[in-house]
Amino acid sequence: MTVKKIIFVGRTGAGKTTLTQAIKGTQIHYHKTQYINHYDVIIDTPGEYCENKKLGRALILYSYEADVIGLLMSSLEEYSLYSPNIASLATREVIGIVTQIDKENARPDLAKLWLELTGCKKIFFISAITGEGIEELLDYLQEDDT
Repeated sequence: MTVKKIIFVGRTGAGKTTLTQAIKGTQIHYHKTQYINHYDVIIDTPGEYCENKKLGRALILYSYEADVIGLLMSSLEEYSLYSPNIASLATREVIGIVTQIDKENARPDLAKLWLELTGCKKIFFISAITGEGIEELLDYLQEDDT
């Protein structure tokens, strides 16, 4: 059994690094990602790469190193940075990941709608703090070699 490599994409504060720490089983602490971080099966990207059109080109290049592109959307977002149907431009599978579902004032249904508008067919609801949804995401990323 192998695991698909995933690249996490999302704006600053979406929870990419926190989710990475939760998946790795390390203690969760806030750490501002300054550059692309490669782990065994995770590529963690800075939010600025998603927020800045010129830096966004790096996301395209690094996505070639992944099997899956994970678009993260916090359930606390006021708007979506993602263009409608942007997933159709990818040469990799694109999934949606709604984060921070455990927070007060969370609106996971709105985040889900925005991810559906990007073209994500598969969407996961995650709390890196409580662990909710992480097992489902990991199960999805595991491939059966047979």
